[in-house]
Amino acid sequence: MTSRLLFAMLCAALLLLAGAPARADAGHDHGDAPAAPTGPALPRFTAVSDTFELVGVLDGTLLTLYLDRFADNAPVPQATLELDIGGTTVKAEPHGEGLFEVQLADVPAPGVLPITATVIAGSETDLLAGELDIHADAHEDAAAPRNWRRIVGGALGGAVVLALLIALARRARASRTPQVGGAA
Repeated sequence: MTSRLLFAMLCAALLLLAGAPARADAGHDHGDAPAAPTGPALPRFTAVSDTFELVGVLDGTLLTLYLDRFADNAPVPQATLELDIGGTTVKAEPHGEGLFEVQLADVPAPGVLPITATVIAGSETDLLAGELDIHADAHEDAAAPRNWRRIVGGALGGAVVLALLIALARRARASRTPQVGGAA
């Protein structure tokens, strides 16, 4: 084998190995990667005062509300909750201590929706305000992120290896072709 052929094969092998991912031995890896989210996050809002904290999560037409005390995050027992959602007043139905639900008539349109909550818990009354920011299919493009540098690098490496193999094949074929004729 000539030194040029050996050098070309070494370069091709290095290019192929450059695109391979690195692997860690046992004891040097960091365990399984955390699972990636599989779907879009549900729209949510928070409304806070010195006494209460309200978190709302919208899933279609169902608005789930979590009410707790701001100081210690303890659920608020026997509270009543009334919401003004974009100009429409609705009473939240209790489903346990600090847990409420509101069934909306329609799915809210994308945009910012102002929400005002009136909380009555025993002798305490408070008014909380927040905004629900609803995006139209915000996670549509984030489904499968691509590493373009790796893809382009792999394609270029493959093209170089292919070009080297073609050049080597042509050279080998040319060296095998018998020369006709002789010296005069």
